[in-house]
Amino acid sequence: MSIEIRNLSKQFGTFTALHDVSLEVRSGELLALLGPSGSGKTTLLRVIAGLETADSGQVRFNNEDTTHQSIRDRQVGFVFQHYALFRNMTIFENVAFGLRVRPKHSRLKDAEIRERVISLLKLVQLDWLADRYPHQLSGGQRQRIALARALAVEPKVLLLDEPFGALDAKVRKELRIWLRRLHDDMHITSVFVTHDQEEALEVSDRVVVMNEGRIEQIGTPDEVYERPANPFVYEFLGHVNLFHGRIHRGRATIGDIEIEAPEHAEAENMAAIAYVRPHDIEVDRVKNGESALAAHIIHIVSIGPVVRLELAHDDNANKNLVQVEISKDRFRTLQLEKGDRVFVTPRKLDLFPTQLH
Repeated sequence: MSIEIRNLSKQFGTFTALHDVSLEVRSGELLALLGPSGSGKTTLLRVIAGLETADSGQVRFNNEDTTHQSIRDRQVGFVFQHYALFRNMTIFENVAFGLRVRPKHSRLKDAEIRERVISLLKLVQLDWLADRYPHQLSGGQRQRIALARALAVEPKVLLLDEPFGALDAKVRKELRIWLRRLHDDMHITSVFVTHDQEEALEVSDRVVVMNEGRIEQIGTPDEVYERPANPFVYEFLGHVNLFHGRIHRGRATIGDIEIEAPEHAEAENMAAIAYVRPHDIEVDRVKNGESALAAHIIHIVSIGPVVRLELAHDDNANKNLVQVEISKDRFRTLQLEKGDRVFVTPRKLDLFPTQLH
């Protein structure tokens, strides 16, 4: 089941939640809507579901216009952040609920309902909890039951609104892996909302990065992380260092560093910002080559196999601190200590012009 969004706009009073959004969700893919609070991702999900009505634009399932169809007619399964399980029902009855409230002419027989519910509970690996109540389950177990209930009605599309947002970090990570495996087994077209960058990059086939009601970039996890379309995407997806510099006729100058910038061959003395990930910075005790920024270490944090360095560089034009990540082996080789002077060189950076002078 493919989903096509055409020029959707939605306002709540004077607040624009969606501004002319267009998007295609491919059949069988797991798509993440990623962005900060207020970016429009949950509104877009609810419009796809039929829980909200757009002011303009179209929603199409398999090339059929479903813009004005009800959520029941769209045949979507919806999983909320806070489970929304019925506290007075057993786990079995929670999963069976959507099947029991179907119109009489389409309702399954009791034996068929039981067979489907048990099958789904086995799928989410919780069939042994069928007779328990929601309060007797952990948060992770309840979220898996909520997913089983959404799947019980055999939806054409599965929609998840921050499904792991209420869980602790360890359980979230476990459920992310579980959801990816489940999707690989079922291949149901799925869209999930998250503000967790790691979650979106780890689970999805493609990521839609949203900001202020607009789509900033669409791509695979590798594409949006390695090749951000603009400064917003760069800064939102993980840690990044900003260096101020200038571009002139295909060359960029950042402090003492000069690099080729052929994509800006027409630029004439243009101000620019270079974006560099912490793990894309080389650190050495001596100047390794002609171009390097001098800095001194002001903080060291060791986290498992990675050591994070916080540096203050000596270039007055770049007063921001520099965050660097190196392996513990490299850290031991260099024998670094707080206060040491080092030289840093970006291995990879992206330049974005800021203004003309």
